[in-house]
Amino acid sequence: MVLPKFAWQQLASERLMISVLVAAMFWPIACALFVYVANRADLLAGFGELPDFLRVDSTFFHIFMGAQSVFAIVLAALVGPGLIAPDLSNGALPLYFSRPLSRTEYVVARMMALVGILSVVTWVPGLFLFLMQTGMAGWDWFAGNWRVGLGLFFGFLLWILLVGLVALACSAYVKWRVVGGALVLAVFFVMAGAAELTDEILRVQWASAFNPARAMDQVWRSMLGLDPAPGPGTTTCVIALALMVVALILVIERRLRPVQVVS
Repeated sequence: MVLPKFAWQQLASERLMISVLVAAMFWPIACALFVYVANRADLLAGFGELPDFLRVDSTFFHIFMGAQSVFAIVLAALVGPGLIAPDLSNGALPLYFSRPLSRTEYVVARMMALVGILSVVTWVPGLFLFLMQTGMAGWDWFAGNWRVGLGLFFGFLLWILLVGLVALACSAYVKWRVVGGALVLAVFFVMAGAAELTDEILRVQWASAFNPARAMDQVWRSMLGLDPAPGPGTTTCVIALALMVVALILVIERRLRPVQVVS
């Protein structure tokens, strides 16, 4: 816990990151107001029949997850490049690994710093909205929608894992923080464009499973009990995401070596 502790202290002093965190709270606040209005139909009874969209269901939380996942990428691009790159450029890895700290523990510690920051804009406000809706709608609503809460929590954890590994891999290969942040954004946008272009050229659908955002969206739909979107199925998307995670872990493992042998 020493590494994430000092990482959080350093991040708390960065104005840009705090500004992004504040901006990321506007959508959860708007969603909380929506939940309140949707459960207080008596306040709007004088305006005639209520519109159909005033419902808090799986679709509502799916939209919420999509919006907050974008802020998670932006925060990872700001935070991630400064976690591993300074240790590599300053030759600090031998100092770390001379202590009772393995490479796995080092990566987990750096990942925890990202998990702490990204949780603030993902599953924490998401579960707050879910509990708020449960408190206002009653246990009958919870009994019929408990799966949504589980899907919200574990779906965001999967997204944090993927985004965090991308950020750490980019930090391990790029020394400059600005370039590393741009590379994090490029991974998601370039892979998305390449996957969609492959689908169009080869006239297939499986390639879009390697679009991280689209693949994760398909998994989220399955978790929330929504109908799948057109394209590769949930199983294909899970396999593609698993391959991405393995590849990112191998990239990080290759770079985190306490010594370099030159032949």
